[in-house]
Amino acid sequence: MPGNHDYWSGASFADIGQCFGATGGAWLLDEQQPAAGGKINLVGITCWRPCEVPPPLNPDAKTVLLMHYPAWIKQQAGRFDLVLAGHSHGGQVRLPFYGAVALPYGVDEYDLGLFQTPSGPLYVNPGIGWYHIDLRFNCRPEVTVIEL
Repeated sequence: MPGNHDYWSGASFADIGQCFGATGGAWLLDEQQPAAGGKINLVGITCWRPCEVPPPLNPDAKTVLLMHYPAWIKQQAGRFDLVLAGHSHGGQVRLPFYGAVALPYGVDEYDLGLFQTPSGPLYVNPGIGWYHIDLRFNCRPEVTVIEL
């Protein structure tokens, strides 16, 4: 599922989708894919507009929603076993006892870490990159491994 920088780059989503497909993955553009032998419904939504999430492929499976903007959790009517988002870069520069100095659009209070929401648990990953300035302070880059 793409983020805002993927759109801004002008990259061909068809080419990206072919690359993911050739290695057994998927480029989820407002669609879902079974994973873990059908035990997980993996749903990816694009970041240009909130979309309605389709019913799960397997109602007995766990449903994991992938989305770019964490604040869009407020617009999801469904209930998910896990929601994963990014975009915030964790705030990138975080002051002790204060938190993020600045956050981009689409983050709201969901800047970094695990949040309990009416739609299910939301984990916002700080990622490994940066925006505007090549600097991180008190906000370690992260690649997260989650077991369901």
